[in-house]
Amino acid sequence: MHGKDNIGFLFDLDGVIIDSERRYTEIWSEINVHFPTGVEGFERKIKGTTLSNILSTYFHESDWKAIVRMLDEKEQSMVYDYCPGASELLDKIGSAGLRAALVTSSNEKKLAHLHKELPGVLSRFDVVVDSGMVCRSKPDPEGYLKGARLIGVSPSRCAVFEDSVQGVKAGQAAGAFVVGVAGTMDVSDLYPYSDIIVNSLEEVDFNRICAILESRSI
Repeated sequence: MHGKDNIGFLFDLDGVIIDSERRYTEIWSEINVHFPTGVEGFERKIKGTTLSNILSTYFHESDWKAIVRMLDEKEQSMVYDYCPGASELLDKIGSAGLRAALVTSSNEKKLAHLHKELPGVLSRFDVVVDSGMVCRSKPDPEGYLKGARLIGVSPSRCAVFEDSVQGVKAGQAAGAFVVGVAGTMDVSDLYPYSDIIVNSLEEVDFNRICAILESRSI
């Protein structure tokens, strides 16, 4: 079945819906000072990946608890706000009666803090897929495939909105239409894995995206 009743929208959280990526870059830079990884560009390489993946890939297991404790302390002091255009795009999706899922590498504790700081943001999505609901971190498509399945839409008829290289790779691997949101990463980093690039969600042509999704095969 084709038409607007069978298209969907899948969103990353940090740097797409909420304006937090700059602070996370600072936080992981501070952590990297205390627990040196020796990885050039570490703060950018980890964008879009789950905490468990970051810990197991870059840090000694003996340091994991201390790193998590430091991250938790800094996250609990964060103040969240919408990225430009995010609230308005979610309004359009809701008004059109279309389905949306949040697919994030964040865990339940962070999402609980987000709900406290920005009430109502999570309820704007039909489904929330967090890090505890997937086994494989982005760039694996598992999260986006699960998000599409839970909103009942074929991945090929979904638009994925992502700001990280790991994220756009995951969206592409899922077979979705990928909208790369520049800012966190350079356009040149996102371009190979995105169908279109925008500087913010303010630039998204909602009707055009709907038309593109409607035209795609299931």
